[in-house]
Amino acid sequence: MAEDRYALQMQDITVEFPGVLANDHVSINCKKGEVLGLLGENGAGKTTLMNVLYGLYPPTTGKVLLDGKEVQIGSPAEAIANGVGMVHQHFKLVDTLSVIENIVLGIPTKKQKLDLEPAKKRLLELCEEYELYVDPDEIVWKLPVGKQQWVEILKALYRDCKVLVLDEPTAVLTPSESDQLCNAIRHITAQGRSVIFISHKLREVIQITDRVTVIRDGKYIGTIDTKDATQLTLSKMMVGRPISIDRKPREEYTNKKPVLVMKDVNAIDDRGIQALKNFNLTVHAGEIVGVAGVDGNGQKELAECISGMRKTTSGSITIDGKPVTGVIADPSFLGYIPEDRQKTGLVMDFNIADNMIIKDYYNEPFAKKHILDYKTIKKHARAMIKKYHVKTPSENVKVRNLSGGNQQKVVIARELDPEPVLDLVAHPTRGLDLGAVDNVLNILMKERNRGAGILFISGELQEIMALSDRIIVLYSGECMGELDGETADQNVIGQMMLGQVPEVQ
Repeated sequence: MAEDRYALQMQDITVEFPGVLANDHVSINCKKGEVLGLLGENGAGKTTLMNVLYGLYPPTTGKVLLDGKEVQIGSPAEAIANGVGMVHQHFKLVDTLSVIENIVLGIPTKKQKLDLEPAKKRLLELCEEYELYVDPDEIVWKLPVGKQQWVEILKALYRDCKVLVLDEPTAVLTPSESDQLCNAIRHITAQGRSVIFISHKLREVIQITDRVTVIRDGKYIGTIDTKDATQLTLSKMMVGRPISIDRKPREEYTNKKPVLVMKDVNAIDDRGIQALKNFNLTVHAGEIVGVAGVDGNGQKELAECISGMRKTTSGSITIDGKPVTGVIADPSFLGYIPEDRQKTGLVMDFNIADNMIIKDYYNEPFAKKHILDYKTIKKHARAMIKKYHVKTPSENVKVRNLSGGNQQKVVIARELDPEPVLDLVAHPTRGLDLGAVDNVLNILMKERNRGAGILFISGELQEIMALSDRIIVLYSGECMGELDGETADQNVIGQMMLGQVPEVQ
């Protein structure tokens, strides 16, 4: 039978939430030993579909077949028992436990005393086999984010999954780590396992996958062999038109006053290691300064020092001439889009309307004599939802029920709409589809053209080069040099990202 070659079939899947049809009779299939790309805009229904497979959401209609047999999956435990593993876009690890404790968490045992040595031995064998190396005894919160990704993947492989779902797996990885992941995926599929690869990075989708399935607005659009696909054809299937990230045209802004000045700034990270070393930087009004570098070289600490969330050990930081001494809440002063929207950017159990005013709730027009004006708050939220194209049935929806991309739009709307003097933007396109990426870059260019100073921290070199007036490269907490955004060479930036000072031609 033809069905025997399929590891997974999802047939006629419909998922309805109050006011939202997330999946509308969607059918997909994944062959044994293949990598199936799953593409779609933010809110298209990709993650919802995979959450059905993983037992997190019950489908309104439809059925799931594994190895040609229909299965009922009502929980993640049942999914794992049926050979399905899922690595979520936002990790499901317990930060305070060690790697090996996270690996075995939830696995039943008949022993009264937990013996982790056999588990460590098996984990180290998996690390060696897939070349995803982690220390079993390391506490998870101390690991770089890329290593945490390895823990999630190894946790699924430890449970001997037959179908592995990777939701935006490269969003937090460096280029070299992405190459490691590609090699691991090839090894996984060579063993007859199947991988469903959700990503917005079309170049990686073409590099990694065998076939690509596209859904749009909750509906199945089509499936194409990757060898027949291009970035333009896939983007057209996703959003209805071809999109590419090119250098943005810009207007000349003449009043180039300094809005951010950092002098000899030093700071340590959460582990007590030097993260910024005598760092100097000036950002002027009406310019975008891009910060390139491999993740983990001080970008997080740089953003936290500027926003007042991390104390410097020495040096000074001023914004618009005022010293930074604590957390900045004035929306007209600093707009801060943090790298982790769920932990830092949003209150997940608040609704959209409340998140939109969380920095300014005590001021008019949102509050009068210390009493919140919910009519005005909701009206403001509806205007922001419309302006920033947030996909939601209403402003009363909790942000945890939005897709990752729509959560990011809520943060962007709140932080940038007040037209602050300085926009501090860290990985603003992480987890966004190509159309949404283009929209965010256009928003930042409008901010620049109106006169905002923008510090744009990103791991996406293509986006930095498309947007920046100047580019600095951060390596081990130090600035390796500065390049003109118009003439910057990608290879030179790559050398500087590795800590090498390129020779002057």
